[in-house]
Amino acid sequence: MSSPFELLIAFVILVNATSLAILTMPGLDASVRAACEQIDLVCFVIYSVELFLRIVSYGKKPWEFFRQGWNVFDFVVIAAAPFFAGQTAVLRILRLLRLFRIFRFLPEVRVLTTSIVRSLPPLMSLAVLIFVALFMYGMLGFYLFGEEDPTNWGSITEAMTSLFILLTLENFPNYLEAGVAISPWALPYFLSYVFVVVFTVLNVLIGVVLNAMDEAREENRERAKRMGQLSEIVDDVELMTEDGQISSDEMKRLREKVARWN
Repeated sequence: MSSPFELLIAFVILVNATSLAILTMPGLDASVRAACEQIDLVCFVIYSVELFLRIVSYGKKPWEFFRQGWNVFDFVVIAAAPFFAGQTAVLRILRLLRLFRIFRFLPEVRVLTTSIVRSLPPLMSLAVLIFVALFMYGMLGFYLFGEEDPTNWGSITEAMTSLFILLTLENFPNYLEAGVAISPWALPYFLSYVFVVVFTVLNVLIGVVLNAMDEAREENRERAKRMGQLSEIVDDVELMTEDGQISSDEMKRLREKVARWN
């Protein structure tokens, strides 16, 4: 797709987002609402044409289009709309999902989403560790404060909920003050929880995501480098074949260039 065409699609997505935002305003005039609905319909038609052109651009191998995750996402949110024409709630969700297509034009956002997907396996292991830590501290909190403060610590569910809120250190002084008034063990309990779970475990979580982002950026740089090298090879071949044939010396130089890249 050409750069101007991509800019046009990005502009259409922004216009579509604006029209959807206007539709949420209370007391909206009927004519304005109808105009926004028409804008949304026009945007959907443009999306459909763009999707068709992108698939056609793959020539005799249209299935190659579906090898990229963003392409599959685009196809699903656009192709699914006609099948839910009578279901307003589903259509509204699909309208919102279409706006995510703007990420396709933002390389850094694509790196972020790729890194999040890549970090899911280690994050699942970390989630298990966090759950175990919350359970253990939740049981301790129940034993220490459950009788005196049943609202926050009256059961393992309520205790784990309180600890989950404390992951963001929300209302930490209030929890600490109430706990100290109940048990002398409150201070070491809350301080150990903050240092072990909040600081250590959450920093590990951030580290996993940042490491995945670095790997995704490196892959993008390597991909761009390979594309540049491939473009050079194509240019060299075009120059060599201007007379309709390639000499052995020209082929040797081309092979040497490819060998240096590897």
